[in-house]
Amino acid sequence: MTSAALEILGLGLGILGWVGVILACGLPMWQVSAFIDVNIVVAQTIWEGLWMNCVVQSTGQMQCKVYDSILALRPEVQAGRALTVIVALLGLVALMVTVVGAQCTNCIRPGKMKSRIVIAGGAIYILCGVLVLVPLCWFANIVISDFYDPTVPPSQKREMGAALYIGWAATALLLFGGCLICCCSCSQRDETSFPVKYSAPRRPTSNGEYDKKNYV
Repeated sequence: MTSAALEILGLGLGILGWVGVILACGLPMWQVSAFIDVNIVVAQTIWEGLWMNCVVQSTGQMQCKVYDSILALRPEVQAGRALTVIVALLGLVALMVTVVGAQCTNCIRPGKMKSRIVIAGGAIYILCGVLVLVPLCWFANIVISDFYDPTVPPSQKREMGAALYIGWAATALLLFGGCLICCCSCSQRDETSFPVKYSAPRRPTSNGEYDKKNYV
């Protein structure tokens, strides 16, 4: 019962991480304007994401524009698009695989095959966490490098947006949830590998000899 509860917990964390990746993918706040030095005009804020860039006025009005050309995008944006979409699809596959092999479902008869299917679902969640970590760290490295680069004008310097932090949180959930699913499934597999055999105790008969039915 404990392993089943932990397995459900891992599945829930994986689902939350998957939703977080989709949210981070759609948000335009991967890079935001940095107000430093002479660039202290806060009348408008620039957001840059994977799919569009937005300009937010101080009055609250926001104008967004989808990128016109895919081939003209920077390499980190193209990689971020591809990897986040792949992770979104893999997360759906991991959800279905884990539900099919979970202890709380009866899609497959309990046994080694069911444990292997759950382990496969947890491994896919871990793979999703590793894949989505690549564009997040890539963007963060570029933002930090440009911020401390003296050759970059202050008006073009950016800071890390909320989408990066949401993506990192989603990565942690995916990794932790996938590891929890795999560990619970491995422990369940070890418990079922060596079943306990029960043998009735042999009782002597009235004449002092053991009953022959104990040996049948």
